[in-house]
Amino acid sequence: MATELVLSAMALLGIAIVIPLFMLATMFLGPRAGGKAKNDPYESGVKRMIGLAEQKFSVKYYLLAILFLLFDIEAVFMYPWAVSVRDLGWFGFTEMVVFMVLLLTGLIYILKKGVLNWR
Repeated sequence: MATELVLSAMALLGIAIVIPLFMLATMFLGPRAGGKAKNDPYESGVKRMIGLAEQKFSVKYYLLAILFLLFDIEAVFMYPWAVSVRDLGWFGFTEMVVFMVLLLTGLIYILKKGVLNWR
């Protein structure tokens, strides 16, 4: 048991050392990509920008992005609960119901405020 643990730790340590060394070796020994395209500010193929670089985005875009993040994090909290719902019993079920009611209340508030209306 102890030897397996030591071997596992040594293998993990070896991997943790070999991978960064390999990355450094490829950085120093790999081919150098040069040329004018590498030095251009828009290497991705954008030849000419349409509009100004300082153009403003609508505040509604940022609100929608924040709402997406909030409701996406909700799924992160619900996944472990769904995996262990049988072990948690009724206490875990009531906690999730309270969590979902709070999220539903927030969604109703968002809809009443008109955050998702783009007109």
